[in-house]
Amino acid sequence: MPGEDRTEKQAAAQQAVNILHEISEILNCHLDRRTLSICISMIENGVNPEALATVVKELRKEGREVQMEIAAAGK
Repeated sequence: MPGEDRTEKQAAAQQAVNILHEISEILNCHLDRRTLSICISMIENGVNPEALATVVKELRKEGREVQMEIAAAGK
């Protein structure tokens, strides 16, 4: 049945995300399941994984800098 096949695919995808999230936690990547799912989808659609990792690192760095600026402005 098509509905059963879709359900099986969704369950397999969820299991894969859960496993990758556990690996992410072990490696202290600080990626939640939603972010991890987005990254997986982007990689499946052809985004270079190394380039994606670089972008994530840069966005985190910029986020920290903005937080520091906000904290400094509030003093």
